[in-house]
Order: sequence, then C-alpha cells, then structure tokens
Amino acid sequence: MTKNEIIEMARQAGVRDDEHIFEFSQYKYLEAFARLVAEKERETCANICETLELPEWPDKVRKPLAQAIRARGQA
Repeated sequence: MTKNEIIEMARQAGVRDDEHIFEFSQYKYLEAFARLVAEKERETCANICETLELPEWPDKVRKPLAQAIRARGQA
C-alpha cells in the first residue's frame, strides 16, 4: 500500500486532514480506517493467490484460497 492510498483511506474513513496531520478524534473513524486497510490487504492477498503461476497450485486450489481470504471480511 502506498502512502497516498493510506491517506485516501483515512479521508474516506472521515479522518480530518490538516495538511496530512491526521486527527483520529473519534474511535468510529479509526475503526472505519482499520476496516478499509484490512479490506485492501485482503483483496491484495486474494489477487496474489489467484494469479500465482505455480504448477503445485492449480485453479482448484488458488480460487478457493482467494475466496476464503475475501470471506474473512464478511465475518
């Protein structure tokens, strides 16, 4: 994740941006930010599973792994 992606997620979560000095004044913003970061990380991991070109990881292994990673966000 890049610095700009993290800053954008903080803005999406409602964190006040005062020239990149962020204020997590309420826990709801911190929780929203954490959810966005976790979602981005899960999706990145799932994409890696789906695109691995390893003979010992056929589609029948890669796709369920990617689905399981994405499903963690639904728990």
